[in-house]
Amino acid sequence: MADVNDGWEPVQRLRTYEQVMAQIEERILDGRLKAGDHLPSERDLAVSLGVSRPSLRESLRVLEALGVVEIRRGGGSDGGAVLLSTPGDGMVNLLKLQIALAHFNWDDVLETRLSLEVWSVEEAAYRSNADDHRELLAILDQMDDPGIDSSEFNRLDAAFHMRIAESTGNALTAHFMGSLRTAIHRQMVQMYAELEDWHETAKTVRAEHREILQAIIQRDGQAAASLVRMHIADFYNMNIRGGNADRT
Repeated sequence: MADVNDGWEPVQRLRTYEQVMAQIEERILDGRLKAGDHLPSERDLAVSLGVSRPSLRESLRVLEALGVVEIRRGGGSDGGAVLLSTPGDGMVNLLKLQIALAHFNWDDVLETRLSLEVWSVEEAAYRSNADDHRELLAILDQMDDPGIDSSEFNRLDAAFHMRIAESTGNALTAHFMGSLRTAIHRQMVQMYAELEDWHETAKTVRAEHREILQAIIQRDGQAAASLVRMHIADFYNMNIRGGNADRT
């Protein structure tokens, strides 16, 4: 017979707000709740669940922070808690904090970016259309503005890579990439600001972007993948491993 004292620990009671979240999650997973649905009013839901309204509000605030619900002020059919139909900022905010706390180092970031962007650019070569190409070219033309500052340049840089991901038609990959790029935006801006001459780096980035876009337009997925791999790895090796490896 097993020893009753052999490492067993008392079962912890779930906090009220966790139980509320678990019930909402269960209804989403089994299809009883779907994107766009309104949850019952705060008063009615609190009564149905047998919890206090402050506990219910705590649950809803957590779900709002995760990007699952939107709390709309006011009464009537437009007010209350609504399940979002598009991804919220929960993943972005979580990644941003995790990276800021150095839970992931730059090697992790590099490998993840390479996995996402190499796949995206290769698929974009086969799936993108003329409208995608025009919008990508418009971003690159904005990056050529001689009066651009490093912060705006970096924003457009991220927009270019994001637009490539969107052109694949894979919404989940595009969301992952957008979350990652947004999460590291502050570090990237700081990195550019610390370069001795960021304009020289920008010249290289501009040229490489146009080569990548040309490969996409020519439907050459292998070339596009090779170019973006070198583009990301070279920047990383020069500006992070070359002196800023402890940034995260």
